[in-house]
Amino acid sequence: MIDAAALAELYKSQLLDDVIPFWLKNSADDEYGGYFTCLDQRGRVYDTDKFVWLQARQVWCFSMLYNQVAQRQEWLDFALSGARFLMANGRDAAGNWYFALNQAGIPLTQPYNIFSDCFAAMAFGQLNKATGDAAHAEIAKQTFHQILQRSSNPKGAYNKQYPDTRSLQNFALPMILCNLVLEIEHLLDPGVVEETVRSCVDTIMDRFYQSESAVILENVTPDGRFSDSFDGRLVNPGHGLEAMWFVMDLAKRSGNAELARKATDIAIQLVEYGWDKKHGGIFYFLDVKGKPLQQLEWDQKLWWVHIEAMIAFAKGYLHTGDQRCASWFSKLHGYTWSHFPDAQYGEWYGYLNRRGEVLLPSKGGKWKGCFHVPRGLFQLWKTMEAISTRQKKLMVQDN
Repeated sequence: MIDAAALAELYKSQLLDDVIPFWLKNSADDEYGGYFTCLDQRGRVYDTDKFVWLQARQVWCFSMLYNQVAQRQEWLDFALSGARFLMANGRDAAGNWYFALNQAGIPLTQPYNIFSDCFAAMAFGQLNKATGDAAHAEIAKQTFHQILQRSSNPKGAYNKQYPDTRSLQNFALPMILCNLVLEIEHLLDPGVVEETVRSCVDTIMDRFYQSESAVILENVTPDGRFSDSFDGRLVNPGHGLEAMWFVMDLAKRSGNAELARKATDIAIQLVEYGWDKKHGGIFYFLDVKGKPLQQLEWDQKLWWVHIEAMIAFAKGYLHTGDQRCASWFSKLHGYTWSHFPDAQYGEWYGYLNRRGEVLLPSKGGKWKGCFHVPRGLFQLWKTMEAISTRQKKLMVQDN
Protein backbone atom coordinates (compact mmCIF):
# COMPACT_ATOMS: atom_id res chain seq x y z
CA MET A 1 0.00 0.00 0.00
CA ILE A 2 1.24 3.49 -0.83
CA ASP A 3 1.89 5.61 2.27
CA ALA A 4 0.41 8.64 0.57
CA ALA A 5 0.54 10.97 3.57
CA ALA A 6 4.28 10.42 4.08
CA LEU A 7 4.98 10.78 0.37
CA ALA A 8 2.99 14.02 0.22
CA GLU A 9 5.24 15.46 2.94
CA LEU A 10 8.37 14.21 1.17
CA TYR A 11 7.44 15.82 -2.14
CA LYS A 12 6.35 19.05 -0.46
CA SER A 13 9.61 19.29 1.45
CA GLN A 14 11.72 18.49 -1.60
CA LEU A 15 9.92 21.22 -3.55
CA LEU A 16 9.83 24.01 -0.97
CA ASP A 17 12.97 23.31 1.05
CA ASP A 18 15.36 22.10 -1.67
CA VAL A 19 14.44 22.71 -5.33
CA ILE A 20 12.85 26.17 -5.16
CA PRO A 21 15.58 27.63 -2.90
CA PHE A 22 18.19 26.31 -5.36
CA TRP A 23 16.72 28.35 -8.22
CA LEU A 24 15.99 31.42 -6.10
CA LYS A 25 19.56 31.50 -4.85
CA ASN A 26 21.41 30.75 -8.07
CA SER A 27 19.47 31.66 -11.22
CA ALA A 28 18.61 35.35 -10.93
CA ASP A 29 20.36 37.74 -13.33
CA ASP A 30 20.46 40.91 -11.27
CA GLU A 31 22.06 42.89 -14.10
CA TYR A 32 19.72 42.29 -17.05
CA GLY A 33 16.75 40.48 -15.51
CA GLY A 34 15.52 37.02 -16.33
CA TYR A 35 17.30 33.85 -15.30
CA PHE A 36 20.45 31.86 -15.79
CA THR A 37 19.65 28.22 -16.47
CA CYS A 38 23.15 26.92 -17.23
CA LEU A 39 24.06 26.01 -13.65
CA ASP A 40 26.67 23.48 -12.58
CA GLN A 41 26.27 20.99 -9.77
CA ARG A 42 26.69 23.63 -7.08
CA GLY A 43 24.52 26.18 -8.87
CA ARG A 44 27.34 28.28 -10.36
CA VAL A 45 26.67 29.87 -13.75
CA TYR A 46 28.75 28.27 -16.53
CA ASP A 47 27.06 29.96 -19.54
CA THR A 48 24.97 33.13 -19.73
CA ASP A 49 22.85 32.45 -22.84
CA LYS A 50 19.12 32.52 -22.15
CA PHE A 51 16.69 30.12 -23.77
CA VAL A 52 13.26 31.63 -24.14
CA TRP A 53 11.27 28.50 -23.40
CA LEU A 54 13.22 28.00 -20.15
CA GLN A 55 12.78 31.66 -19.18
CA ALA A 56 9.04 31.25 -19.71
CA ARG A 57 8.90 27.97 -17.83
CA GLN A 58 10.49 29.62 -14.81
CA VAL A 59 8.04 32.54 -14.94
CA TRP A 60 5.26 29.95 -15.01
CA CYS A 61 6.75 28.00 -12.10
CA PHE A 62 7.00 30.89 -9.68
CA SER A 63 3.63 32.32 -10.75
CA MET A 64 2.05 28.91 -10.18
CA LEU A 65 3.60 28.64 -6.73
CA TYR A 66 2.30 32.10 -5.87
CA ASN A 67 -1.18 31.13 -7.07
CA GLN A 68 -1.37 27.57 -5.76
CA VAL A 69 0.83 27.37 -2.66
CA ALA A 70 1.27 30.73 -0.94
CA GLN A 71 1.25 34.38 -1.98
CA ARG A 72 4.88 35.01 -1.16
CA GLN A 73 6.02 38.32 -2.58
CA GLU A 74 9.48 36.88 -3.23
CA TRP A 75 7.97 34.36 -5.65
CA LEU A 76 5.89 36.93 -7.48
CA ASP A 77 8.80 39.36 -7.77
CA PHE A 78 10.95 36.56 -9.17
CA ALA A 79 8.31 35.73 -11.78
CA LEU A 80 7.92 39.40 -12.72
CA SER A 81 11.67 39.75 -13.27
CA GLY A 82 11.55 37.02 -15.90
CA ALA A 83 8.36 38.40 -17.43
CA ARG A 84 9.80 41.89 -17.85
CA PHE A 85 12.88 40.42 -19.56
CA LEU A 86 10.70 38.40 -21.93
CA MET A 87 8.38 41.32 -22.70
CA ALA A 88 11.35 43.51 -23.57
CA ASN A 89 13.36 40.99 -25.58
CA GLY A 90 11.55 37.74 -26.28
CA ARG A 91 9.60 38.34 -29.53
CA ASP A 92 10.22 39.39 -33.09
CA ALA A 93 8.16 42.09 -34.81
CA ALA A 94 5.45 39.57 -35.73
CA GLY A 95 5.05 38.39 -32.13
CA ASN A 96 6.88 35.08 -32.55
CA TRP A 97 9.10 34.05 -29.64
CA TYR A 98 12.81 33.58 -30.24
CA PHE A 99 14.51 30.37 -29.17
CA ALA A 100 17.67 31.86 -27.63
CA LEU A 101 18.96 35.26 -26.50
CA ASN A 102 22.26 36.39 -25.07
CA GLN A 103 22.48 37.57 -21.49
CA ALA A 104 21.41 41.10 -22.38
CA GLY A 105 18.44 39.90 -24.44
CA ILE A 106 19.86 40.23 -27.96
CA PRO A 107 18.46 37.45 -30.21
CA LEU A 108 20.78 34.53 -30.94
CA THR A 109 18.42 31.96 -32.50
CA GLN A 110 15.43 32.64 -34.73
CA PRO A 111 11.85 31.83 -33.60
CA TYR A 112 11.85 28.39 -35.23
CA ASN A 113 10.64 26.48 -32.18
CA ILE A 114 6.93 26.78 -31.43
CA PHE A 115 7.52 25.52 -27.90
CA SER A 116 9.00 28.90 -26.98
CA ASP A 117 5.55 30.27 -27.83
CA CYS A 118 3.73 27.50 -25.96
CA PHE A 119 5.57 28.14 -22.71
CA ALA A 120 5.34 31.91 -23.11
CA ALA A 121 1.55 31.56 -23.32
CA MET A 122 1.60 29.33 -20.23
CA ALA A 123 3.82 31.76 -18.36
CA PHE A 124 1.80 34.89 -19.01
CA GLY A 125 -1.50 33.11 -18.47
CA GLN A 126 -0.39 31.94 -15.04
CA LEU A 127 1.17 35.32 -14.25
CA ASN A 128 -2.10 37.05 -15.16
CA LYS A 129 -3.84 34.96 -12.50
CA ALA A 130 -1.37 36.39 -9.98
CA THR A 131 -1.34 40.02 -11.12
CA GLY A 132 -4.63 40.62 -12.94
CA ASP A 133 -2.54 42.65 -15.40
CA ALA A 134 -4.33 42.98 -18.75
CA ALA A 135 -0.98 43.17 -20.57
CA HIS A 136 -0.07 39.71 -19.32
CA ALA A 137 -3.46 38.38 -20.42
CA GLU A 138 -3.12 39.88 -23.89
CA ILE A 139 0.32 38.33 -24.43
CA ALA A 140 -1.01 34.90 -23.42
CA LYS A 141 -4.08 35.14 -25.69
CA GLN A 142 -2.23 36.55 -28.68
CA THR A 143 0.49 33.93 -28.40
CA PHE A 144 -2.02 31.09 -28.06
CA HIS A 145 -3.94 32.10 -31.18
CA GLN A 146 -0.70 32.39 -33.14
CA ILE A 147 0.19 28.87 -32.03
CA LEU A 148 -3.12 27.61 -33.42
CA GLN A 149 -2.45 29.42 -36.70
CA ARG A 150 1.00 27.83 -36.97
CA SER A 151 -0.01 24.36 -35.82
CA SER A 152 -0.18 22.78 -39.29
CA ASN A 153 3.40 23.91 -40.05
CA PRO A 154 5.00 24.81 -36.70
CA LYS A 155 8.51 25.58 -38.02
CA GLY A 156 7.28 27.59 -40.99
CA ALA A 157 10.15 29.11 -42.93
CA TYR A 158 12.61 27.29 -40.67
CA ASN A 159 11.42 23.80 -41.71
CA LYS A 160 14.37 21.97 -43.28
CA GLN A 161 12.25 19.22 -44.84
CA TYR A 162 11.76 19.23 -48.61
CA PRO A 163 8.07 20.00 -49.27
CA ASP A 164 5.59 17.19 -49.95
CA THR A 165 8.06 14.30 -49.74
CA ARG A 166 7.63 12.81 -46.27
CA SER A 167 5.17 14.98 -44.40
CA LEU A 168 4.84 13.97 -40.77
CA GLN A 169 2.89 15.32 -37.83
CA ASN A 170 4.77 15.46 -34.52
CA PHE A 171 3.25 14.37 -31.22
CA ALA A 172 4.67 17.13 -29.04
CA LEU A 173 2.40 20.00 -30.10
CA PRO A 174 -1.01 18.35 -29.56
CA MET A 175 0.37 16.95 -26.30
CA ILE A 176 1.39 20.40 -25.06
CA LEU A 177 -1.80 22.05 -26.29
CA CYS A 178 -4.08 19.78 -24.25
CA ASN A 179 -2.33 21.05 -21.11
CA LEU A 180 -1.73 24.62 -22.25
CA VAL A 181 -5.39 25.25 -23.04
CA LEU A 182 -6.31 24.52 -19.42
CA GLU A 183 -3.54 26.83 -18.18
CA ILE A 184 -5.12 29.80 -19.97
CA GLU A 185 -8.74 28.64 -19.99
CA HIS A 186 -9.71 31.72 -17.99
CA LEU A 187 -8.62 33.92 -20.91
CA LEU A 188 -10.18 32.03 -23.82
CA ASP A 189 -13.59 31.71 -25.39
CA PRO A 190 -15.20 28.50 -24.03
CA GLY A 191 -15.80 27.27 -27.57
CA VAL A 192 -12.09 27.55 -28.37
CA VAL A 193 -11.23 25.65 -25.20
CA GLU A 194 -13.63 22.80 -25.89
CA GLU A 195 -12.64 22.45 -29.53
CA THR A 196 -8.93 22.44 -28.65
CA VAL A 197 -9.48 19.81 -25.95
CA ARG A 198 -11.57 17.63 -28.25
CA SER A 199 -9.11 17.88 -31.12
CA CYS A 200 -6.06 17.20 -28.97
CA VAL A 201 -7.56 14.21 -27.15
CA ASP A 202 -8.74 12.67 -30.42
CA THR A 203 -5.34 13.26 -32.01
CA ILE A 204 -3.41 11.76 -29.11
CA MET A 205 -5.65 8.78 -28.39
CA ASP A 206 -6.77 7.86 -31.92
CA ARG A 207 -3.92 8.99 -34.15
CA PHE A 208 -0.61 8.78 -32.31
CA TYR A 209 -1.55 5.87 -30.07
CA GLN A 210 -1.09 2.67 -32.04
CA SER A 211 -3.22 -0.10 -30.56
CA GLU A 212 -1.45 -2.83 -32.56
CA SER A 213 1.95 -2.06 -31.05
CA ALA A 214 0.54 -0.55 -27.81
CA VAL A 215 2.78 2.53 -28.03
CA ILE A 216 2.48 6.22 -28.80
CA LEU A 217 4.56 7.21 -31.81
CA GLU A 218 6.42 10.51 -31.99
CA ASN A 219 5.55 11.07 -35.66
CA VAL A 220 2.75 9.90 -37.94
CA THR A 221 1.58 10.92 -41.40
CA PRO A 222 -0.93 13.81 -41.53
CA ASP A 223 -3.78 11.29 -41.78
CA GLY A 224 -2.47 9.25 -38.84
CA ARG A 225 -0.75 6.41 -40.65
CA PHE A 226 2.53 4.75 -39.77
CA SER A 227 5.69 5.85 -41.62
CA ASP A 228 8.36 3.15 -41.81
CA SER A 229 11.28 5.57 -41.38
CA PHE A 230 13.63 6.73 -38.62
CA ASP A 231 11.16 9.41 -37.52
CA GLY A 232 8.08 7.27 -38.06
CA ARG A 233 9.37 4.39 -35.94
CA LEU A 234 10.45 6.63 -33.07
CA VAL A 235 8.96 6.14 -29.60
CA ASN A 236 9.64 8.44 -26.65
CA PRO A 237 8.01 6.64 -23.69
CA GLY A 238 8.35 9.71 -21.45
CA HIS A 239 6.36 11.88 -23.84
CA GLY A 240 3.56 9.38 -23.92
CA LEU A 241 3.50 9.02 -20.15
CA GLU A 242 3.42 12.79 -19.65
CA ALA A 243 0.56 13.04 -22.14
CA MET A 244 -1.42 10.40 -20.27
CA TRP A 245 -1.56 12.43 -17.10
CA PHE A 246 -2.62 15.44 -19.15
CA VAL A 247 -5.44 13.31 -20.57
CA MET A 248 -6.33 12.09 -17.06
CA ASP A 249 -6.71 15.72 -15.97
CA LEU A 250 -9.00 16.36 -18.95
CA ALA A 251 -10.97 13.22 -18.09
CA LYS A 252 -11.44 14.43 -14.52
CA ARG A 253 -12.52 17.85 -15.81
CA SER A 254 -15.26 16.30 -17.93
CA GLY A 255 -16.13 13.43 -15.59
CA ASN A 256 -15.15 10.89 -18.24
CA ALA A 257 -14.19 7.77 -16.29
CA GLU A 258 -13.79 5.74 -19.48
CA LEU A 259 -11.17 8.16 -20.80
CA ALA A 260 -9.30 8.08 -17.48
CA ARG A 261 -9.26 4.28 -17.62
CA LYS A 262 -8.02 4.26 -21.22
CA ALA A 263 -5.23 6.72 -20.37
CA THR A 264 -4.25 4.55 -17.40
CA ASP A 265 -4.13 1.40 -19.52
CA ILE A 266 -1.99 3.13 -22.14
CA ALA A 267 0.39 4.42 -19.46
CA ILE A 268 0.87 0.85 -18.21
CA GLN A 269 1.54 -0.35 -21.76
CA LEU A 270 4.09 2.42 -22.29
CA VAL A 271 6.06 1.83 -19.10
CA GLU A 272 6.12 -1.92 -19.69
CA TYR A 273 7.45 -1.23 -23.18
CA GLY A 274 9.99 1.41 -22.15
CA TRP A 275 11.36 -0.07 -18.91
CA ASP A 276 14.97 -1.24 -19.00
CA LYS A 277 14.69 -4.76 -17.60
CA LYS A 278 18.46 -5.07 -17.14
CA HIS A 279 19.41 -1.83 -15.38
CA GLY A 280 16.07 -0.29 -14.43
CA GLY A 281 14.69 3.06 -15.45
CA ILE A 282 12.92 4.14 -18.63
CA PHE A 283 14.73 4.42 -21.95
CA TYR A 284 14.77 7.85 -23.59
CA PHE A 285 14.05 6.63 -27.14
CA LEU A 286 13.15 3.31 -28.75
CA ASP A 287 12.40 2.11 -32.28
CA VAL A 288 8.99 0.46 -32.54
CA LYS A 289 10.44 -2.19 -34.84
CA GLY A 290 13.58 -2.68 -32.77
CA LYS A 291 15.84 -1.17 -35.41
CA PRO A 292 18.90 1.03 -34.70
CA LEU A 293 18.09 4.63 -33.79
CA GLN A 294 19.49 7.94 -35.00
CA GLN A 295 19.56 9.22 -31.43
CA LEU A 296 22.87 8.20 -29.85
CA GLU A 297 21.42 9.12 -26.44
CA TRP A 298 18.58 6.59 -26.82
CA ASP A 299 19.53 4.55 -23.75
CA GLN A 300 20.04 7.44 -21.35
CA LYS A 301 17.79 7.84 -18.31
CA LEU A 302 16.44 11.39 -18.02
CA TRP A 303 15.02 13.29 -15.07
CA TRP A 304 11.85 14.50 -16.74
CA VAL A 305 10.89 11.09 -18.11
CA HIS A 306 10.89 9.57 -14.65
CA ILE A 307 9.08 12.30 -12.75
CA GLU A 308 6.42 12.56 -15.46
CA ALA A 309 5.96 8.79 -15.28
CA MET A 310 5.54 9.03 -11.51
CA ILE A 311 2.80 11.62 -11.97
CA ALA A 312 1.02 9.43 -14.52
CA PHE A 313 0.85 6.45 -12.16
CA ALA A 314 -0.01 8.53 -9.10
CA LYS A 315 -2.95 10.04 -10.97
CA GLY A 316 -3.85 6.70 -12.53
CA TYR A 317 -4.06 5.18 -9.06
CA LEU A 318 -6.07 8.12 -7.76
CA HIS A 319 -8.61 8.00 -10.59
CA THR A 320 -8.96 4.24 -11.06
CA GLY A 321 -7.60 2.51 -7.97
CA ASP A 322 -5.72 0.16 -10.28
CA GLN A 323 -3.13 -1.72 -8.22
CA ARG A 324 -0.86 -1.95 -11.26
CA CYS A 325 -0.50 1.84 -10.97
CA ALA A 326 0.44 1.54 -7.30
CA SER A 327 3.05 -1.09 -8.15
CA TRP A 328 4.59 0.91 -10.99
CA PHE A 329 4.51 4.09 -8.94
CA SER A 330 6.46 2.45 -6.12
CA LYS A 331 8.98 1.04 -8.59
CA LEU A 332 9.46 4.42 -10.26
CA HIS A 333 9.72 6.27 -6.96
CA GLY A 334 12.41 3.86 -5.81
CA TYR A 335 14.46 4.29 -8.98
CA THR A 336 13.98 8.05 -9.20
CA TRP A 337 14.72 8.84 -5.57
CA SER A 338 17.86 6.75 -5.53
CA HIS A 339 19.31 8.25 -8.73
CA PHE A 340 18.28 11.84 -9.50
CA PRO A 341 18.15 14.07 -6.36
CA ASP A 342 21.52 15.51 -5.27
CA ALA A 343 21.58 15.35 -1.49
CA GLN A 344 24.81 17.37 -1.29
CA TYR A 345 24.10 20.46 -3.41
CA GLY A 346 20.36 20.30 -4.02
CA GLU A 347 18.08 19.96 -7.05
CA TRP A 348 18.28 16.97 -9.41
CA TYR A 349 20.71 15.57 -11.90
CA GLY A 350 19.24 15.45 -15.37
CA TYR A 351 21.15 12.84 -17.32
CA LEU A 352 22.19 9.32 -16.36
CA ASN A 353 23.73 6.63 -18.52
CA ARG A 354 21.97 3.33 -19.02
CA ARG A 355 23.46 1.91 -15.81
CA GLY A 356 22.08 4.83 -13.82
CA GLU A 357 25.40 6.64 -13.33
CA VAL A 358 25.46 10.45 -13.57
CA LEU A 359 26.56 11.58 -17.03
CA LEU A 360 26.34 15.34 -16.48
CA PRO A 361 26.54 16.74 -12.94
CA SER A 362 25.07 20.10 -14.02
CA LYS A 363 21.63 21.10 -12.74
CA GLY A 364 20.54 23.09 -15.78
CA GLY A 365 21.45 24.02 -19.32
CA LYS A 366 19.82 24.47 -22.71
CA TRP A 367 17.13 21.83 -22.10
CA LYS A 368 16.86 21.47 -18.32
CA GLY A 369 15.64 24.38 -16.27
CA CYS A 370 13.25 25.19 -13.46
CA PHE A 371 10.20 23.27 -14.67
CA HIS A 372 9.82 19.47 -14.72
CA VAL A 373 11.19 18.89 -11.22
CA PRO A 374 9.21 21.62 -9.41
CA ARG A 375 6.04 21.04 -11.44
CA GLY A 376 6.37 17.30 -10.89
CA LEU A 377 6.93 17.63 -7.16
CA PHE A 378 3.91 19.91 -6.86
CA GLN A 379 1.74 17.48 -8.83
CA LEU A 380 2.96 14.53 -6.75
CA TRP A 381 2.45 16.40 -3.48
CA LYS A 382 -1.14 17.30 -4.31
CA THR A 383 -1.99 13.91 -5.83
CA MET A 384 -0.64 12.11 -2.78
CA GLU A 385 -2.70 14.38 -0.54
CA ALA A 386 -5.80 13.40 -2.51
CA ILE A 387 -4.93 9.71 -2.26
CA SER A 388 -4.29 10.09 1.48
CA THR A 389 -7.70 11.71 1.95
CA ARG A 390 -9.35 8.82 0.13
CA GLN A 391 -7.40 6.26 2.16
CA LYS A 392 -8.55 7.88 5.40
CA LYS A 393 -12.18 7.84 4.25
CA LEU A 394 -11.92 4.14 3.39
CA MET A 395 -10.40 3.39 6.78
CA VAL A 396 -13.32 5.17 8.51
CA GLN A 397 -15.82 3.23 6.41
CA ASP A 398 -14.11 -0.08 7.19
CA ASN A 399 -14.26 0.67 10.91
